[in-house]
Amino acid sequence: MADQQEVSAWRPRVPGVVEVFHAHFTEYAYPMHVHDAWTLLIVDDGAVRYDLDRHEHGTPLDTVSLLPPHVPHNGSPATPDGFRKRVVYLDSSRLGEELIGAAVDTPDLRDPLLRQRVGQLHSALARPGDELEAESRLTLVGERLRDSLRRRTDEPPRRPDPVLGRRLRELLDARVVEGVPLAEAARLLHAHPAHLVRAFSAAYGIAPHQYLMSRRVGRARRLLLDGLAPGEVAAATGFYDQAHLTRHFKKLVGVTPGRYRGSAR
Repeated sequence: MADQQEVSAWRPRVPGVVEVFHAHFTEYAYPMHVHDAWTLLIVDDGAVRYDLDRHEHGTPLDTVSLLPPHVPHNGSPATPDGFRKRVVYLDSSRLGEELIGAAVDTPDLRDPLLRQRVGQLHSALARPGDELEAESRLTLVGERLRDSLRRRTDEPPRRPDPVLGRRLRELLDARVVEGVPLAEAARLLHAHPAHLVRAFSAAYGIAPHQYLMSRRVGRARRLLLDGLAPGEVAAATGFYDQAHLTRHFKKLVGVTPGRYRGSAR
């Protein structure tokens, strides 16, 4: 079988993300190399075999691999049909260099919840306009990675913080159209981003990005009933473009904005 190579790479507008890289290789093998960023890797088909710090490792489907910066590694297909992978490269603002040693010792993490969250992160990173969702998901992914690497089994249980959740809701309500990056919200409310997401979700049963999109769709409904065209509504309610509005509108309302507007009496 001839070597097949399919790649897609981009840099999303999400703090801490250096690059997103999706690839399908059937025969290509990476030589030994290093990155100056953390490599967060999941494999969707096949498997990858690699050497890190002179030890051999592998990436079955249920594994999340975290390769630290500045440590040489290679990579090659471990199955006849090659592998399909998704990678997000993270800078030191997301994971500090003090975790490099632990990542070298245990780069492959068998954690179903973490695997699910990394997949959800990639889905959000692929959608322009959903940066708040991507940032929220990345924050929770980073927290779980740090917990795994530090093995903080004696950490006291986290307590709900309804006051902080309410303060974030008030901030989101005040900035429905322009939105607010999670890092800025954390700075304004003097809280860690992960604690902010957990506090809001515990208080309202919905993630901050879901709440913001619900508020935007609510405004969009009113403007559509006023007779505005979907493209105008998208710009007026904070969506990236009309396609971004359509995706979230149909998810929450069940029909497209155009059909909703056409049904108005």
